[in-house]
Amino acid sequence: VSVGCDNACTFCIVPLVRGPQRSRPLGEILAEVQGLARSGVLEVTLLGQNVNTYGRDLTVPDSPRKPQFASLLRAVDGVDGIRRIRFTSPHPHDFTPDVIEAMAECESVCEHIHFPLQSGSDRILRLMRRSYRSARYLEWLRRIREAIPEIGVTTDVIVGFPGETEEDFRATLRVVEEAGFDAAYTFQYSPRPGTVAAGFDEQVPKEVVQDRFDRLLELQEGISLEKSRAWEGQVVEVLVEGEGKKGGVQGRTRTNRVVNFQGPGSPGEFVPVRVVRGHPHHLTGQPVGAAVGA
Repeated sequence: VSVGCDNACTFCIVPLVRGPQRSRPLGEILAEVQGLARSGVLEVTLLGQNVNTYGRDLTVPDSPRKPQFASLLRAVDGVDGIRRIRFTSPHPHDFTPDVIEAMAECESVCEHIHFPLQSGSDRILRLMRRSYRSARYLEWLRRIREAIPEIGVTTDVIVGFPGETEEDFRATLRVVEEAGFDAAYTFQYSPRPGTVAAGFDEQVPKEVVQDRFDRLLELQEGISLEKSRAWEGQVVEVLVEGEGKKGGVQGRTRTNRVVNFQGPGSPGEFVPVRVVRGHPHHLTGQPVGAAVGA
């Protein structure tokens, strides 16, 4: 839905290689989604480097208002045939109440959000030029969960950003524990040529970064396992994606959890599955009825 980014995060190369944000017209996006729906597509993902600032660079003829991301969500939700809508990635600074309302009210918008944290240290967030602090991040997360209690939350975390101290890293551990993410994509910082951070002093030694990465991974694995086990015994709607890595069928819930089960199911079918066991990165279950076609 958009290309480029207007932010200036010191670790990111996107603004340099893709330029400022350029949003596609809402009508063009809607026409594409309608065409996909007619061809049998059931799920679409709205993609942008900073997807929730969609439309700020657009003008609408004969109107002082600009298209906004919440309006896009509602428009796509109105397309017949689309059963699931996802989007990635929003920026915490630009997350607005109208988007939360649209997520809660639009039937097709999935109960999942990828909400990048990057660091739990306010000092490191400033060095990253991330325009929020940990308290505001957690407050927005609380508001989202109040509106959509069953929402699954994933995030990004960078370990070993230049100048990161043990105190900074422990702040990240505290925020990760408080946030209770369903899953986290954790990265060891590596300098990207052309980015501001690549020229920072105090690059963290590799062995220190590895140790912190391992500690963060251990914490998040435990949280992910606890979150997964909370689903045991519940029936979830699984959109079948294909064959599982170890046989059987693999699909995904609206909350973006991977589910593996034995039984009938072809790509594009919705199957009700009772969760038997929760694992850190997936659920296993048993189908409780016949597959429901699109």
